[in-house]
Amino acid sequence: MLNETKKYGVNIVERPHVKANKKLDLTGGCGKQIVHSETKLVLRTHKNTFRKLADM
Repeated sequence: MLNETKKYGVNIVERPHVKANKKLDLTGGCGKQIVHSETKLVLRTHKNTFRKLADM
């Protein structure tokens, strides 16, 4: 890594660790909708992966 930084003239910079400060409430109707839409997105995004796992 050090050789690559010299080669391209890139300096390594320390980045601060950012903590999540929001709490996500998944109770009630809104929470159910969030879980449902995220599940649909994951199933659509990783359709082939789930198909391969089902065929095992």
